[in-house]
Amino acid sequence: MHKVEINKEPVELYKILKFEGLTTTGGEAKLLIGDGQVTVNGDVETRRRRKMLSGDIIGFRGEEILLTLGAADSDP
Repeated sequence: MHKVEINKEPVELYKILKFEGLTTTGGEAKLLIGDGQVTVNGDVETRRRRKMLSGDIIGFRGEEILLTLGAADSDP
């Protein structure tokens, strides 16, 4: 299982696929999600803008991604 650190919650599902390089564009990610090729926490997810939180597990093309919340940058 691959861990991905996010800086804020929530994050839209398609953005994670795009920024992790699992798809080349956000549009491609949305199409694959809408086609039922992505799971969230073991269930098929077709909502492209599903709000993802720390602890969620994304399944895509045989790979699992665990989201973890990192420390947000703080300005003095």
